[in-house]
Amino acid sequence: MSMTKLFSPGPVMVKDNVRRSLLHYDICHRSREFEEMFVDTQAKILKLFNADDTYDSVIVSGSGTSSNETVLSSLFCEGEAVMLIRNGMFGERLLEIIQKYEIPLVDCEFPWGTYPDVAVIEKMMAEHPEVKVVAMVFHETCTGMLNPVSEVGKLCAKYGKILSVDCVSAAGGQNIDVVENNISIATSVGGKCVGAYPGSAYICAKRDLLESLTAKQCKNVYLSLYKHYQSAKNSHQTPNTPNVNLFWPLNVALTNIIEDETLAGRIERYERCAAIIRKGLTDMGCRLLLNEHMASMVTSVFLPAGVDAQTFLDEMEVRGYTFYIGKGDYAKQNMIQVANMGEIYEQDCYNMLEVFGLVLNKLKG
Repeated sequence: MSMTKLFSPGPVMVKDNVRRSLLHYDICHRSREFEEMFVDTQAKILKLFNADDTYDSVIVSGSGTSSNETVLSSLFCEGEAVMLIRNGMFGERLLEIIQKYEIPLVDCEFPWGTYPDVAVIEKMMAEHPEVKVVAMVFHETCTGMLNPVSEVGKLCAKYGKILSVDCVSAAGGQNIDVVENNISIATSVGGKCVGAYPGSAYICAKRDLLESLTAKQCKNVYLSLYKHYQSAKNSHQTPNTPNVNLFWPLNVALTNIIEDETLAGRIERYERCAAIIRKGLTDMGCRLLLNEHMASMVTSVFLPAGVDAQTFLDEMEVRGYTFYIGKGDYAKQNMIQVANMGEIYEQDCYNMLEVFGLVLNKLKG
C-alpha cells in the first residue's frame, strides 16, 4: 500500500472503514438493500447541511462539477437569468456551465483572491429584476477564500432570489447552515472534506423548489434534477444506473462525521490542522496568499524566492507528500496549495512540516 500523504484539496486521504466499504459484496441498484442505503445517505446529507424538513437531497454519479451542472442546467425557463458572483477558478467553472447552456447572465466578477464587495452585489441584484437565481462558490478552492454566503443569502431573501451555492470543497469542512443562510440549493461531493471518493456528488435543495421543476425545463438528459428528484422521491433510486460501489463509501464517510467525529468535531480538527500548517509555513519564511476570510482546509502559500514550485513539489512527492501547484497565474508566482482535508491529523501536519523544511533548505542551498 502506498504511504503517500495527500495534502491536496481532493482526492483526499480516507478512513480505513471508508476504504473497506469498496469491498462490499455486489448488489443491484434496483434492490431493496440499495434503496435503504440510498435513503439513509439522503438523510445524512441533510444533516451535513444543517437542513430542516423543508429540504430534500439527491445523489448524482459524477464529480462535484456534475452536481453543479445538474443544478444550472435544470433551474431555468426561457428568459430567466442567473447572477453569478465569482472571484476564482471555480466561479469560472460555473460561468462555463452557464455559457454552455446559454442562460442569460448578470456577471458579478471580482479579481481572483479578492473578497466580494457586498454593496456591489446588492446594487447589481437590485438593478436586475430578471434574475431568478444567484449562484456563487462557498469556498473558492483556488485561493482558499470563504465567500460572503451569509450576507448574500440575506440579500436574496430581500430581493426574492433563489440562492444556489457550490459547496463542493466546503461541505464537511465548514459549518454550512442552509436554513440560516437562506441557501435554496447546495452542491458537493464525497471526495473532498467529507472524506469519501471522487464520483459521488450530491445536492441538498428546498423541497418546494424541487417540486416546481418540470422535465421540459431541464436541459440535460443524464443530469436532469427533475429526473433525479422524481426517482429519489418515488422509488428511492436514481434515474440511471449509478456508481453503486461509490455509494457505500459516501454513506460510511457521512456516518463517520454525523455519528462518530460529529460535524463540529470535524470542523474543529480542520481548524487545528490549518493553524499548525500556517504557523509552520510562515515560520519558514513562506508568505500566505490570504490573511483573512480563509477556509480551514486549504492554505495557499508562496515559496521563498529562488525555490522553484514544481521542483519543490517533485521533491516532496518523492518523500511521500502530495500538494497542488497554484492555479492560473499563481503557478507562475511560485504558489502551492497545502490542504488538510480528509484523514489528516495534527501529528501528520507536524511530520509534513519537518520534511517541508528539509526540502526547502535543500533547494535554497
